[in-house]
Amino acid sequence: MKKLLAFTVFALAAAMLLGACNAGKFKGDFNWEVQSFEYTDQHGEKVSLDDLKGEVWLAQFVFTNCTSVCPPMMYNMTELQDRIKAKGIEDYKIVSFSVDPDHDTPEALQEYLDMFEVADESKWEMLTGYSQDEISKFSVKSFKLPVIDDPNSDQVTHGTSFFLVDQEGHAVKSYDGYVDVPFDIITEDMAALIKEGK
Repeated sequence: MKKLLAFTVFALAAAMLLGACNAGKFKGDFNWEVQSFEYTDQHGEKVSLDDLKGEVWLAQFVFTNCTSVCPPMMYNMTELQDRIKAKGIEDYKIVSFSVDPDHDTPEALQEYLDMFEVADESKWEMLTGYSQDEISKFSVKSFKLPVIDDPNSDQVTHGTSFFLVDQEGHAVKSYDGYVDVPFDIITEDMAALIKEGK
């Protein structure tokens, strides 16, 4: 009985010590390095991974001709930005990679973004300026997210996750961006990651 009591006390003490060591540390689901890139945004300007270093950002994959998941994802991202703004978070970006770069010119992406009520457009990077093959490889290597072009239609199959990327360019957590979006959790995770990086 004494041994059991002693072990229990030791286990509790160890748990408290580990908890204290990890207090305030952001816990992501994984740590995937985003591949280096330099693409073109909705203003026709170049945006690279290096440009985003030092900031926390949210990534998603969408396209303007999408007839299924993209409009809800865009709406959800605008709702998320409203909550981010309400929380007082300022040091972040939202990066939307087009999975239909042949059609999605910078002008088309700007028009698409204009369709949604965006709280702060300066935080958005709608990216294009690469080949279909390139974005398919980039999405898998950087986010483990398949992008599959359908040669028999104008639609592209892609995942619906939102990804949280840290200041060093590592994807550290993913969330459902289509249904049951955990708005509060994402906002809290962003705040924790930004705080940790300061």
